Amino acid sequence: MLSFAEEMLLLALDDQGSIKQLSAVSLDYALAGALLMELAMLDRIDTDVDCLFVVDATPTGDSFLDGVLGEIQNDPGRRPVMHWLDHFAKRGAQIQEQVLKRLIERQILKKQDRKILWVFAVRRYPIIDNTEPKEVKTRLRELIQAEEIPDPHDAALVSLANACGLFFDIFTPAELDSFRTRIETLARLDLVGREITRAIGTIEKALFMTAIPPV
Repeated sequence: MLSFAEEMLLLALDDQGSIKQLSAVSLDYALAGALLMELAMLDRIDTDVDCLFVVDATPTGDSFLDGVLGEIQNDPGRRPVMHWLDHFAKRGAQIQEQVLKRLIERQILKKQDRKILWVFAVRRYPIIDNTEPKEVKTRLRELIQAEEIPDPHDAALVSLANACGLFFDIFTPAELDSFRTRIETLARLDLVGREITRAIGTIEKALFMTAIPPV
């Protein structure tokens, strides 16, 4: 089974194997949130209305996740979810590289380096095995089209995809209009997902305001 971060990166790749033109911060925060969600699903961390905290420091067996767990465990105080999202989002490029490496090791992607006009280096990650990407998109479509409340794992995935605006690649504009209320309802079921959406919205608003020339 793919991790949250692996599923998110597969959704974020276009047909040529390049990262889609998402907002400047959305993928970084989504990947940071994916790591926290993974630890929550493994019953290593939990949250309340104020803080995120470790409930079981037993290693997961995944060196990358265990590094994240160790940082939270070794922090001297309890901090809010937003603190940890900010903390790990700053390492978005590093997290992305690690997750891509794992997808290559799983033989789902391959790394391809080439040059445009023999000068500009471009790196892409074409899909070798399209089974997993199709399965993730199909599952999300079915979740949104159904009427049932999804399990916590799938509700968290909806939150991540919604925070990044990735449903634009899964549904047509007309379908999105029809399912918008359902998507927003499911996205609110997960606390970490809500915090990611809030963080992205706050940062994008700040960037927009700085881009407006003074009158």
